[in-house]
Amino acid sequence: MALYDRILVPTDGSPKGKRAVEHALALAAVHDAAVHALYVVDTASYAGTGMEATWTGIDEMLREDADEAVAQVAALAEGTDVAVETSVVEGSPGREIVRHATDAGCDLIVMGTHGRGGIDRLLLGSVAERVVRRSPVPVLTVRLGEETEATGTGEDG
Repeated sequence: MALYDRILVPTDGSPKGKRAVEHALALAAVHDAAVHALYVVDTASYAGTGMEATWTGIDEMLREDADEAVAQVAALAEGTDVAVETSVVEGSPGREIVRHATDAGCDLIVMGTHGRGGIDRLLLGSVAERVVRRSPVPVLTVRLGEETEATGTGEDG
């Protein structure tokens, strides 16, 4: 019996976020699990930005980014036996990640810890932290950023 059948990997399509996606895909391969790639369009964070574009234009840009991000997950899984299902939803990222994990019957959430920093982090909190606190299933966080660069590659330094 496999420990995990369905693994949720929220993604933002960033190069740093690719590390969490790769981790989720590797776990899925070991456990013969499917991966659910999720992008949450946080439309509230873009409201009132003062941009000189119509909301329709902003919405289209956000949707294009979302579609590209989940397509990247599917592309990384090509050539493996890992099945990938992709979804794009709107709402509060923390809330929607937990909702999707529950609705899709996921056994595990694998997500990166990067995101907002500085004053935004202080005022708004971390999405990963919110998911960890609310999730009914285990959450594996993958630390992203410069401090995760590989060391001990055999080079002096």
